[in-house]
Amino acid sequence: MNLSHIRGVVFDFDGTLAPNLDLPEMRRQVIELSARAGVPGDVVEDLFIIEIIEAATAWLARCNTSQATAFHQQAHDHISNFELEAASRVEPFPEVRQLLSQLRDRHIRTAVVTRNCEQAVRNTFPDIDGYLDLVLARDNVEHYKPDPRHLIQALAGLGTDPATSLMIGDGRMDMQLGQQLGLTCVGVLTGSHQEDVLIAAGADIVLEHVRDLGRRLVPC
Repeated sequence: MNLSHIRGVVFDFDGTLAPNLDLPEMRRQVIELSARAGVPGDVVEDLFIIEIIEAATAWLARCNTSQATAFHQQAHDHISNFELEAASRVEPFPEVRQLLSQLRDRHIRTAVVTRNCEQAVRNTFPDIDGYLDLVLARDNVEHYKPDPRHLIQALAGLGTDPATSLMIGDGRMDMQLGQQLGLTCVGVLTGSHQEDVLIAAGADIVLEHVRDLGRRLVPC
C-alpha cells in the first residue's frame, strides 16, 4: 500500500511506542476492588478496565452515593499508581525516537491517543514533546477510546483529516476505531494481538514493529 499521501499519524502508546502494561493483572485488581465494594460480578464482566470502574460506580450510586464516590476515586487512584509503577521500569522501544524524528523531517504531524494517565506516558518517555506534536492521555480528554471523539480530537489538534492520516496500534480497539473514522490502519505485533486478530479488526497493514513504518512512507 502506497502511503505517500499521509500527513498525520496517530499512535497508540503501550504496545506500540513502548512495552505494554500488564493489562490482565490491572483488570483483575480492579475487578477485585469492585467485588470488595459489593458489586456483583455480572455488572463488570466483559468490560474494559475504565468501563469496569464506571459500571461499578453507577451500580453503587443506586444505593449509596458516598460509597460510589469513594470507590470511583480509589479505583482511579489504583490504576494510575499501577501505570506509574510500570512506567518506572520501561522506556520507548528502540528506534522509536528515530522514527518520530524521521516523520517530523517529512512534515508529517504526529499524536498519541492513550487510555493511560498522562504522567505515566511522560515517565516512560520524558522527552516526548520533542518528538510528537500532541499527547492526548486519559486525563487530557473528556471522551477516550473506543469513543471516536478521542481520535477526532487528535485529528483536529493535528490539523489533518482521516483520508490523509494513519492510526497505528497493537490492539483490536485501535484498528476498529481507525476504520470507523476512515483512517488507514496499521497494526503492530509488539503488544496485545496477533496478525489475524488485527486484520479481522480492520488493519490495512500489519508490521512487526513500529520502526518498520518509516520504510513504508515515501518521502515527500
